[in-house]
Amino acid sequence: MTSFQHSSTTVSAIRRRRAFIGATVGHLIEWYDYGIYGFLAVFIGNAFFDASNPVTSLLSSFAVFALSFFIRPLGGIFFGPLGDKIGRKKTLLIVLILMAGSTFTLGLLPTQAAVGMAAPILLILVRCIQGFSAGGEIGTITSFIAEYAGPGRRGYSTSWLMVTAVLGLVLGGLVANGMIFILGTETMAAGGWRIPFLVAGPLGLIAMYIRLKLEDSPEFQALQAAGETSKAPLREVFQWKRAMGIVFFVITLHSSLFYLVLTYASTFMAKSLGFDSGTTLLYVFLASVLSAVVMPFGGMFTDKYGRRNFLLVIGLAATAALYWFFAAASAATPQGFIYPLLAVAVLFGLYASSTYAMMSELLPTRIRSTGIAIAYNIPVAVFGGSAPLIATWLIARTGDISSPWYFFVGTGIASLIALVVLRKSDFDRSHAASAPAVGATVPTGNAKHSV
Repeated sequence: MTSFQHSSTTVSAIRRRRAFIGATVGHLIEWYDYGIYGFLAVFIGNAFFDASNPVTSLLSSFAVFALSFFIRPLGGIFFGPLGDKIGRKKTLLIVLILMAGSTFTLGLLPTQAAVGMAAPILLILVRCIQGFSAGGEIGTITSFIAEYAGPGRRGYSTSWLMVTAVLGLVLGGLVANGMIFILGTETMAAGGWRIPFLVAGPLGLIAMYIRLKLEDSPEFQALQAAGETSKAPLREVFQWKRAMGIVFFVITLHSSLFYLVLTYASTFMAKSLGFDSGTTLLYVFLASVLSAVVMPFGGMFTDKYGRRNFLLVIGLAATAALYWFFAAASAATPQGFIYPLLAVAVLFGLYASSTYAMMSELLPTRIRSTGIAIAYNIPVAVFGGSAPLIATWLIARTGDISSPWYFFVGTGIASLIALVVLRKSDFDRSHAASAPAVGATVPTGNAKHSV
């Protein structure tokens, strides 16, 4: 047995399970923290910006939402190399503390009525800290789970990161929309919007305790033992421009689908389509849960039959479904709109099931956390976090509620082009570069695993 295989495949089932549960529980809570803002954007806009113009306050709230995403690449640049130098576990703990602390603080912020222009400035600062920590989470936790996964199980294992991200947002959505439904908009506007943010405090403490018990990934421990961790991962990662470019464009569709289904759809149905809060809550819940349910199956499928062709077919179908979603909006009824929404949700779940595994396989162990952090966070900022802002702006600009399809279909086309140019040699290069770091060949299970 090679040295790498020993470190990867002989890890006890208990240790592997503990690492998996510990990482995903923290990820779940972080996404709850990050997601509740999107569901409460209307109330936050009125509390921190000029409430006399509803469109302006909503656009301002979404602008702050988008701004936090543009901070994410900076978090990736800082924490990604940290994960490759000091380890995945320590980095995951730091970003969790930042996320939970900043979310809790947001629930305590004074409003514009109390402190004037200082209120939106404080809001922007807190959201930037959230974005900074979220940018550091993704590269580190994807590397951690991928490196703990057994041979031929990276698709299935990393798909659960997407499942927990979705469930974290579902939890945030249930809390936020549930409170709106039960308490009413007046009570929420009067300060009820703070409660979901304050819940982040105790949840964060629970997640921190769990992450303190984790051990670092076997691949990273093997690198440390051999003295072969990267001394300058931020410089070294740019030797992998092609791989990072492919990740960037594959993630464009992933990002726009994620934030359409999990955050913007709620506002779109309530504000543009005029659906009541009960219908909106039910539809977003169904779409989110359905997308999460199909993710592990997509991951298992690509572990066995390959990722590229699967993602190419699903990406094409998802692009068509995005057009259907917005084209159906002009004459939408609650009875009819459920179909394009669920179609987008299922295709989002299948597409996102294997993008994390693909990222981890395109980049070698030494700079994996750094490479993912940069190549993932930039398209998430440009095509994901800005999606609600761009969609709201397009509707306001054109007066046409179907106009956001231009943006969303464009993200699909960008990803399809990247998948067309992806080659088996892209994965082979990463595997070959990983092998010397631990004195062995990195196992990938089935030969069809990557492509």
